[in-house]
Amino acid sequence: MARRLTPALIAAASLALAAVTAPTASADHGPATGQALADRATAYGATARYQVHANAVADGYVPDKYCVFDRVGRTGALGYPHFNHTYDNSVDPRKPAALYYEDDGRGGKRLVGVQWLVYDRDQKLTTDDDRPTLFGTAFKGPKPGNFPGQPVHYALHLWLWKKNPRGLHETFNPAVACLPGTTRP
Repeated sequence: MARRLTPALIAAASLALAAVTAPTASADHGPATGQALADRATAYGATARYQVHANAVADGYVPDKYCVFDRVGRTGALGYPHFNHTYDNSVDPRKPAALYYEDDGRGGKRLVGVQWLVYDRDQKLTTDDDRPTLFGTAFKGPKPGNFPGQPVHYALHLWLWKKNPRGLHETFNPAVACLPGTTRP
């Protein structure tokens, strides 16, 4: 049975996690400016309820049945993406377009990271004059769509719920793995 997180617990967890992860600026933690730290704390608070997988699904995040891993560099995985396309083009730290889960070893899912996705204005891979930023970090891209119909876009990952040894905003996390038979054929 899924447990509900109270608003007070979510707020306390958000502040504690922000304090633990944000004391210094480094490649692992990203910029430690006041606004970047405040936005990260906001993202923690907004996504804490999605530790309960059913809450994410109820809020419109559609699960992909396949786990996504780095097929090119073999540098880790994203996990199972859950997209809420209502939040495409959002740069609001409370509204990530995607949540990423990994298998928790007990038949459930554990939230590990989040992503914001913004469409490129001119849809050209050769220009980047509309690159957004969030958390004091520029989005990566422009990138071609990952599936038919997805526009050229910018993306920013944030490993809020599982440390990425390569950095807070790296695309793939080597600490996340896809179980055999869970990846797209």
